Amino acid sequence: MAYRNHTRIVSIGDVTIGGGNPVAIQSMTNTKTEDADATVAQIEALQDAGCEIIRCTVNNEAAAKALPEIKKRIRIPLVADIHFDYRLAIAAVEAGADKIRINPGNIGGEDRVKAVADACKAKGVPIRVGVNAGSLEKQLIEKYGGVTPEGLVESALDKVRMVEEAGYDQLVISIKSSDVHLCARAYRLLAEQSTYPTHVGITEAGTVYTGTIKSAVGLGMILSEGIGDTVRVSLSGDPVEEIRAAKTILRTLRLRREGIEVVACPTCGRTELDLIGLANRTEELCASYDLPIKVAVMGCVVNGPGEAREADLGIAGGKGEGLLIKKGEVVKKLPESELLSALQYELDHWE
Repeated sequence: MAYRNHTRIVSIGDVTIGGGNPVAIQSMTNTKTEDADATVAQIEALQDAGCEIIRCTVNNEAAAKALPEIKKRIRIPLVADIHFDYRLAIAAVEAGADKIRINPGNIGGEDRVKAVADACKAKGVPIRVGVNAGSLEKQLIEKYGGVTPEGLVESALDKVRMVEEAGYDQLVISIKSSDVHLCARAYRLLAEQSTYPTHVGITEAGTVYTGTIKSAVGLGMILSEGIGDTVRVSLSGDPVEEIRAAKTILRTLRLRREGIEVVACPTCGRTELDLIGLANRTEELCASYDLPIKVAVMGCVVNGPGEAREADLGIAGGKGEGLLIKKGEVVKKLPESELLSALQYELDHWE
């Protein structure tokens, strides 16, 4: 069952999620939000990479005051990340944030939750209710004998009820854990009990290398089961890498088609050109095109031509030369040094 086809529709600025809309790609800035220039520069790089929703921490008054300037200079919806101080959530709403991320359990009593809900309701700003395995309530850990999917879901739905009882229901739910299997089971359980759209991710996944692999495994499990309306790949590195990883994961699962999919052979003793270098340069080139096509880079005459024909565009190399293949047909034979420029020409004139 594709749960995401039946989740409630929520608008985050001009991005609509839930109800079968495409899974939106998110990231989070790691600049000091009060430094508007640095924050905007990072967001611009993320936008260019394909980020569709951006989250910034609002951990002090200076960060809240910077939001209007940041909002004015970016093209994607802005989510304000709030912890502990409900007044910052209200300030962020007034400053133009498109969504608020809070944990209702750590901003004070019901009156403070209601104050945030009232501010969001007045502006039509949705609230993302976030629960993290690392901060699960002590009583739920005792109840379930540790951090469990059942405890995480109970915590999340309890926070949802707090906002609902405050009179607001434009909500997105997230349950985060660094344990892939725990996270997947929790989202599965949540999807069975709630129709609110979900933001999915494997928190604290790790460095670009290990975190990407861990996220691909975990998000592959969750997303392939029809769960998840927005996604973030959390990496300890340049946030742009999060966007590249998320796009690749969604494309591999056939949930999104934007951007070029590059496939390349692993090389072997038959390879007689710099296939690895060519594949890396091809991937860098293709990253700047928003074309829903597949490009193949193959390194020998045994499998190369046939497999390249399965792609929209392909390069099959031999000793010092190679073939350019388009839509299953060999276009021309070229010196190795001209393969990349020929590929770029085809991309520039793709129809």
